[in-house]
Amino acid sequence: MPDKFACDTSIIFNGQILNLIENGELGEKPEIFISNIVIAEVEFRTNIHKEIGFFGLNVLKQLRKLHDEGAITLHIIGNRPSREEIKMAPGGELDALIRENAKENNAILITADRIQGDVGEFEGLEVLFAWEKKFKDELLPISLKILEYFDDETMSVHLKQNIPPYAKKGSPGNWRLQKISDDPVSNKVIEDIAMEIIEVTREDQHSFIEIEKVGAIVAQMREFRIVITRPPFSNDVEITAVRPLVSLKLSDYSIDSRLQKRLQKAEGILVAGPPGAGKSTFSAALANYYLGQEKVVKTLESVRDLQVDPEITQYTKLEGTLENSADILLLVRPDFTIFDEVRTTKDFEVYSDFRLSGVGMVGVVHSSSAIDAIQRFIGRIELGMLPSIIDTIIFIEGGDISSVLIIKMTVKVPSGLRDRDLARPVVEVRDYKTRQLEYEIYSFGQDIVINPIKPKRSRYKSNQFMELSRYGREKSKKERINLDIEIMKDRVILRAALQYASQNIVIYSNQEEIFTGSLSRKSEINLSLSNKEGRRILKEFDRNKNIYAMIK
Repeated sequence: MPDKFACDTSIIFNGQILNLIENGELGEKPEIFISNIVIAEVEFRTNIHKEIGFFGLNVLKQLRKLHDEGAITLHIIGNRPSREEIKMAPGGELDALIRENAKENNAILITADRIQGDVGEFEGLEVLFAWEKKFKDELLPISLKILEYFDDETMSVHLKQNIPPYAKKGSPGNWRLQKISDDPVSNKVIEDIAMEIIEVTREDQHSFIEIEKVGAIVAQMREFRIVITRPPFSNDVEITAVRPLVSLKLSDYSIDSRLQKRLQKAEGILVAGPPGAGKSTFSAALANYYLGQEKVVKTLESVRDLQVDPEITQYTKLEGTLENSADILLLVRPDFTIFDEVRTTKDFEVYSDFRLSGVGMVGVVHSSSAIDAIQRFIGRIELGMLPSIIDTIIFIEGGDISSVLIIKMTVKVPSGLRDRDLARPVVEVRDYKTRQLEYEIYSFGQDIVINPIKPKRSRYKSNQFMELSRYGREKSKKERINLDIEIMKDRVILRAALQYASQNIVIYSNQEEIFTGSLSRKSEINLSLSNKEGRRILKEFDRNKNIYAMIK
């Protein structure tokens, strides 16, 4: 008589039943019993678009194929669970029914669940424990299909069902999107790649499933961060795999001795920059630097993908929230915490709470400029607390340090105001290298004003603009008017010299006309951010465009 084996859900979801059959550990042509309870659980996980459900379904399909080939004899046994039995599942009711089915068929129970196996042994069942296999090698198997899309230049691979594969190649801040092949990725290929990623991630002790939701899964497979999405979240199955190309030290960046000393005493650091600029790579280098300074360093990450030394423990969400993680992390008493990424209001609150608790913080923030990183805190914390929470902003662009700003609080009359009675607390933002005042942040009535002290001037030497006729000859000379621009919470103010008061002017950005307006008696134009002209000026200003005017 061939051996009889009953499978529980754990042995299906980790795929070990296939390995046992393939290795001959269950004998020649074993009888495999699959309870309808196990099938119902796999079907349920698949219907709610959990990736583990798709993996379990694939294992069931492989068992049916082995049966058809004559390698095993497959039996489907028992009844589907009732609603009452499903409700009692957390108490072990469904596991009990699986054990009962194994008894009825005189089968050996195969499980990877320690509690299920121990209870089965107590009830008199013969139990075979089949734990997940762990990779002993330091490297991933080179036969992985996803690795075939990577080369030494590849930063990320983008696969979508029925679309040719693409890859980002180059380095942070200097990359190109390149088609890898003209052949579209078929449904079978992308599903096979997804299943293989899930299998390897679950079996490898250095990999883990970070997030699993309806229609989306985020896996950290060694150094690869992989996102798998499918309907209803995305319109088609898509796989995005990202890996860090380089692991840098702090000495690899444009950093002098003054800035290095600053980093030694700075405790509220923001590392800012656009996506793909190299913020996380720099933050990892900074974490390793602090570790080398004999500091206790931890990380707080929604997805644990920072390439830090093994001595640095990486924490993620505890029971689904970073607030729970923060409660535990404070008890660990780190000297520095790398927070990657600070994005939601709750994240900003956690960062602020850590700083006010005396923990050194390095926060990674997406922003298009250094001042934008500060603006993301405004409105979320009191303005007077800002210098206590942030003292240094490092803007990363093109994989290197582009600029460094420092923050401090003072009491003075803001720039542009003359009445001494208008003195108030002002947050000064200065360039660390030159010590020049770049911005002032202060309260003005109900508004928070972010005032650029030295607006960008024209790159042109002359204030005269030559207008040409359609025949190419000089038509006339128009005087060019420099504008001071003040960005406020709900409006933009354009100021010209008083000699142009009450004049009609045309506003330009890098020689492109934006709109026509009239200067007031104070030689100003007030634009609300609720209209398109105000939003356009703000957009052009944020892009450091050259904004000026001409007499109409």
